[in-house]
Amino acid sequence: MSWGTELWDQFDNLEKHTQWGIDILEKYIKFVKERTEIELSYAKQLRNLSKKYQPKKNSKEEEEYKYTSCKAFISNLNEMNDYAGQHEVISENMASQIIVDLARYVQELKQERKSNFHDGRKAQQHIETCWKQLESSKRRFERDCKEADRAQQYFEKMDADINVTKADVEKARQQAQIRHQMAEDSKADYSSILQKFNHEQHEYYHTHIPNIFQKIQEMEERRIVRMGESMKTYAEVDRQVIPIIGKCLDGIVKAAESIDQKNDSQLVIEAYKSGFEPPGDIEFEDYTQPMKRTVSDNSLSNSRGEGKPDLKFGGKSKGKLWPFIKKNKPPPPPPASASPSAVPNGPQSPKQQKEPLSHRFNEFMTSKPKIHCFRSLKRGLSLKLGATPEDFSNLPPEQRRKKLQQKVDELNKEIQKEMDQRDAITKMKDVYLKNPQMGDPASLDHKLAEVSQNIEKLRVETQKFEAWLAEVEGRLPARSEQARRQSGLYDSQNPPTVNNCAQDRESPDGSYTEEQSQESEMKVLATDFDDEFDDEEPLPAIGTCKALYTFEGQNEGTISVVEGETLYVIEEDKGDGWTRIRRNEDEEGYVPTSYVEVCLDKNAKGAKTYI
Repeated sequence: MSWGTELWDQFDNLEKHTQWGIDILEKYIKFVKERTEIELSYAKQLRNLSKKYQPKKNSKEEEEYKYTSCKAFISNLNEMNDYAGQHEVISENMASQIIVDLARYVQELKQERKSNFHDGRKAQQHIETCWKQLESSKRRFERDCKEADRAQQYFEKMDADINVTKADVEKARQQAQIRHQMAEDSKADYSSILQKFNHEQHEYYHTHIPNIFQKIQEMEERRIVRMGESMKTYAEVDRQVIPIIGKCLDGIVKAAESIDQKNDSQLVIEAYKSGFEPPGDIEFEDYTQPMKRTVSDNSLSNSRGEGKPDLKFGGKSKGKLWPFIKKNKPPPPPPASASPSAVPNGPQSPKQQKEPLSHRFNEFMTSKPKIHCFRSLKRGLSLKLGATPEDFSNLPPEQRRKKLQQKVDELNKEIQKEMDQRDAITKMKDVYLKNPQMGDPASLDHKLAEVSQNIEKLRVETQKFEAWLAEVEGRLPARSEQARRQSGLYDSQNPPTVNNCAQDRESPDGSYTEEQSQESEMKVLATDFDDEFDDEEPLPAIGTCKALYTFEGQNEGTISVVEGETLYVIEEDKGDGWTRIRRNEDEEGYVPTSYVEVCLDKNAKGAKTYI
């Protein structure tokens, strides 16, 4: 099967067909080019989408992405960014392996096609020229033959006429001979040209045209094969990135599987836990005795020196406090026997017109807490003015500890950064000392002193926040010696009194009872100072505890306990949800308060009584 033999007379159609083949190839190149543009546009849109939903740095939104579900979403965005990168790879590979290669091949193909059809046209022109020569010699031979025949007839006519002279007859005879000779010459020339044309025509249709058409056929077949190879490359470019795209999708699935709802719930607890305990039960107030108010006033003055030691203001244990006042850790309520309502003729709360209990509880849940100590008053004023205390004392205990720890970590990073800068300046100064031509060592002294000063300032700042952090965690004394002496002064001026529940805490609706006087406020302030002071000496055991659940203490400062195990309590819960216990002289640490059942020794210093 050859175009040269089968299509010997289809030169024009072959020329159109090969041009159509080149047009198809160029159309395919255009298709691939548009595909690369789509891939780039898609990758760009994916990257913009991923960037749009990335959390902004140093923003509140970034802090919210600590939950596993949010981390999985971030991983999803990162994998989507890598996914977009693979589409960029597809675009680049298609452009380099298909578009550029085919564009160069199309140019070569056009040149080859032009050359082949030029040779074909040249052969056509040559055979047409030979044909024209043949036609010209043929017409000349025909004309000469006719002229010779007319000359012969004229001679015969002149020779038969008796009236014509002999000279005219001889002239006609010579003219006829000349015409016959010319006809013979034209015949020989025509015969020679005919043989030459037949030879050229045979060469044209059996040699030149088949060779040219064979080249054109090979060129067209190469174009078809090249287009097929390009389509394979097109598919292979996509196939090459499928494993990486699969890994991206596997990463998204893995991120989704890493979501831990329990861990997220625990993070919510850590983020919003205040460290306070829920308020205790509201005491029953008896309205059936109309004269109870006078009795309460008399019994109040008589009962101030008769209370139990564990209910004194000056001691470590006070009555139950509501969670909105300054003290972070409310101790357990006193025994029922110490309750004012349980003491015969004991002091009662002032008798006022009370609202239903459900309504009072609703007001308690919606009303803002009232401040009842001097320091809290100052703090509340600063909050109203929009200023945040430097020690984060406006926050609940647990949140304050986290903020202080975060601040300490930030200061330590800044210190490390300044120390690295100081080391770099020191090295540069050493280089200047060894090579004075590189610079003046004295020019770095000012910068070195400035960095050292910054380090010292940061260290002082860090020590300040570490002291506050230690105060929150209960590792260092909360007040200075001057505060201790001031607290002792209050104790000497104001004798210990019974901590009446109606005087020591707020009522459920957030208001104070009428029996709160300036004297009780001073005692609350003295109690604040005394409660926040921790002894630097090793803490003695103040009771025992029994582990209700097994706890694996994996963090620094914690201790592992087994369910049912009995241990010694050396420090109570300070409002952060942790109790310090001891197993032996060398093994002690913190456990969650909810994991143990505490039984304190009433005779121990600072012990509180639980009911």
